[in-house]
Amino acid sequence: MHKTLATLLIGSAFLAACAHAQTPAANPATAPAAAGPAAAATAIDHMDPPFWWAGMQDKRLQLMVHGRAIADLDPVIQYPGVRITQVTRVANRNYLFIDLELAPTVKPGSFAIDLRGQGAAAGRSASYTYRLLPREAGSAQRQGFDTKDAIYQVMPDRFANGDPRNDSVEGLPDKLDRKLGHGRHGGDIQGMIDHLDYIAGLGFTQLWPTPLVENDMKAASYHGYAATNHYRIDPRYGSNEDYQRLSRAAKQHGIGLIQDVVLSHIGLNHWWMKDLPTPDWVNHGKFVPTMHHRTAVQDPYASREDAENFTTGWFAPTMPDMNQTNPLVANYLIQNNIWWIEYAGLSGLRIDTFGYSDGAFLSEFTKRLMAEYPNLNMVGEEWSKLPAVVSHWQRGKVNFDGYVSHMPSLMDFPLTEAMRDALADKKGENIFGNVYETLSLDYLYPDPQRLVLFEGNHDMARIYSVVNEDYDRYKMDIVFLMTMPRIPHFYVGDEILMTSETKVRDDNSYRHDFPGGWAGDRIDAFTGKGLTARQKEAQDFVRKLVNWRKNTPVIHHGKLMHYGPEQNTYVYFRYDGAKKVMVAMNANRKDVTLKAERFREMLAGVASGTDVLTGKTVNLKDEIRLPAGSVVILDI
Repeated sequence: MHKTLATLLIGSAFLAACAHAQTPAANPATAPAAAGPAAAATAIDHMDPPFWWAGMQDKRLQLMVHGRAIADLDPVIQYPGVRITQVTRVANRNYLFIDLELAPTVKPGSFAIDLRGQGAAAGRSASYTYRLLPREAGSAQRQGFDTKDAIYQVMPDRFANGDPRNDSVEGLPDKLDRKLGHGRHGGDIQGMIDHLDYIAGLGFTQLWPTPLVENDMKAASYHGYAATNHYRIDPRYGSNEDYQRLSRAAKQHGIGLIQDVVLSHIGLNHWWMKDLPTPDWVNHGKFVPTMHHRTAVQDPYASREDAENFTTGWFAPTMPDMNQTNPLVANYLIQNNIWWIEYAGLSGLRIDTFGYSDGAFLSEFTKRLMAEYPNLNMVGEEWSKLPAVVSHWQRGKVNFDGYVSHMPSLMDFPLTEAMRDALADKKGENIFGNVYETLSLDYLYPDPQRLVLFEGNHDMARIYSVVNEDYDRYKMDIVFLMTMPRIPHFYVGDEILMTSETKVRDDNSYRHDFPGGWAGDRIDAFTGKGLTARQKEAQDFVRKLVNWRKNTPVIHHGKLMHYGPEQNTYVYFRYDGAKKVMVAMNANRKDVTLKAERFREMLAGVASGTDVLTGKTVNLKDEIRLPAGSVVILDI
């Protein structure tokens, strides 16, 4: 998410939003157990996490219990292998935090958490039946997404409407309105399940939906970046169980599921905001805007005020900023993400607005998640064109200020932006120069191949519009994406050349509904019905390219050698001990001939190569002829 996105939510008056009351509807994953008559006076409104697993690496578990005057009661648990180590009471007596220690030998099962009143509270009680579930085999060693994968990103609300019955939900104010660019359009989890064949057929092996947790906001709730319940899938998308079904169905198609996570902020209508656990649960306690000085947290000359404002300021009046220096807040967020990984069988996380969170918290968050799942992958969003800024957050980076990260991957905004800018240039004489130089800075990253490269996303103008609807340059960008030493990420709809009305920030213009996802659509991109000849060509191009990449290990793990751009051409090689692949681009409106001798390090003794997309043989002995506007991938 980016700062302009947040402004969509400002339309509701701040005080009116504060006054909005909402009680989450019960669902099997979050509802407390039925209590006996003695507990009627003290209902447990929330128990987070609602259940847990036996056999986790971290034997600690902290429960947040919420209910009227719940702090007046003392918890009692009698279950082999479960021990209460600490009970924390905070300023708000409606909260109780119970720290548990789970023995390595603890068995899956159910047990009562009994809360009993003493003294003035004698006679009051409550009870919750807590469950420790068995873990799936191999859960701890799950394999996260990596360089062999290709990620397909969707905005669920705009992808496909698989269940029209949940388009609008009673109690949630933001109803279906497809005429509104920022309205809800009805896409859901069932829509994604229904079209996994399409995604897998394109060759993609990972699915990243934008956030699916409840966003009970008055407007613009479809994007999902203003959570109002961390443990509940938004009913307009489906249920928690539907999310599990999506994960299982995706695995059957060879596709992993990546969850989009927001750590830095919540939605103003989060149930916390009606009854804050502590006065400092959110930063400032009122709207204080962030000025977005993202470099301040790693700038040796930055003022403390700028650095603190970046991590504590709010995105918008409707997006309270979380105070992650409060250990109860920090632990809640860490456990919540572990819970979703385990519950939904995730292959990784994409973490929104990564650097906006407290630095010490991010270090602890990434450390604990990677300790629990050593082979998991997580990718953070740090929207900067500067490799030095992005690299600060990657695991293994030795930072001048001593900051230690355990984050495996970051979104490669520097290289993404460099290529988009290059291909948007109509008149430059060396348009690939900045791409070449940006790649030369890979030494700043501890592990550049784990970065996630993309041609676009839900916060950026459509790539086909960026390149002025030049199909040749569009193909260059997609080939670049799929052949770089990176993890490629592709935004839904770019395979059919979807466009945006503007090249500047305008969310509504590049979040249009995917054609074919709604009953009655005249155009169906899933089947090809109604697509233009050029759109079908682009779709076939993406399908062939991504499936080729899927089965080409040298692209997953090979080294890169690139040559300085000349005459608006760019040539590079991916290679290992057994195979070489050559990529050559010509951004000119005329043919260009390059001397093969210049590439002798890679082409010594090579007479020809095979175009992997056309199967044609290309002569490489003396000269390399690149037709106008061409991009070729050669197996040599």
